[in-house]
Amino acid sequence: VPVFARVTRGAAAGLWRRDFVAAARLAGRGRIAISAAHILPNILGLIAVQATIQLSLALIAEAGLSYVGLGVQPPAPSWGRMLEEGQTLLGIAPRLAILPGLAILLAVLGFTLVGDGLRDRLDVGGGGA
Repeated sequence: VPVFARVTRGAAAGLWRRDFVAAARLAGRGRIAISAAHILPNILGLIAVQATIQLSLALIAEAGLSYVGLGVQPPAPSWGRMLEEGQTLLGIAPRLAILPGLAILLAVLGFTLVGDGLRDRLDVGGGGA
């Protein structure tokens, strides 16, 4: 939440100094109306990109904590715990360690690519009106 608040506040602060916000103020619109009609639509893309980045980081953190035994407890599934358990059998059945590792890699890569695609598609940081 603090990351989202910091990013949102910074982006919104930059938009409040723009001409289109000044024009809305001169037209008699209040802060809530300006926020809903002008500020939020212009920062929504940035928030979506930040969400995909945070999903990737959360997945890595959960897998790492589960790997060292501090994550979710059995019988709940966790790729980190699967990776740790499969590591002991690496010589006998390497797929038990490789498959969870690949799943983590592909999920993080997928979230990152979705975030890049959203950034390109929504033109985050480009401007707005």
